[in-house]
Amino acid sequence: MSEIVVGISDIKWSNNKDDVLVTYALGSCIAVVVYDPKACVGGLLHFMLPDSSLDIYKARENPGMFADTGIPLLFKACYGLGAEKKRMIVKVAGGASILDDTSFFRIGQKNMTAMRKIFWKNNVMVDAEDTGSNYNRTVRLDMNSGKVYVKTSGGENKVL
Repeated sequence: MSEIVVGISDIKWSNNKDDVLVTYALGSCIAVVVYDPKACVGGLLHFMLPDSSLDIYKARENPGMFADTGIPLLFKACYGLGAEKKRMIVKVAGGASILDDTSFFRIGQKNMTAMRKIFWKNNVMVDAEDTGSNYNRTVRLDMNSGKVYVKTSGGENKVL
């Protein structure tokens, strides 16, 4: 079994059943996980900010940084490996308010809103989520089973 680490502002995809895609320390960032069980194709995006208009140059260099550039790229990459939209299972985690007790910046909330708008415009339903609150998460996609595991900074383990 090989572990493929998805960094901050990064996207990885696979069609290898032996792979596990993992991203660590999601705070206000969001992990979008997609999986097509028939094609055994999946991917994981760890995006940081809601809108690429904040910095179009960074968006060109690193589309995984933003929801509006990273999400379409994730889906297209999986389609390129044989996934089909109608079979895709979509799960999300993150969007927490870390070190923002006053909710002044609300980056996590803004990320979730941007993601939901993109999904709504493209008729994508979220099958499961673990979002919000005030703690970090680690997310794993087991390519063999399609299961998504979320571990919180408090040590709680969940299967989405």
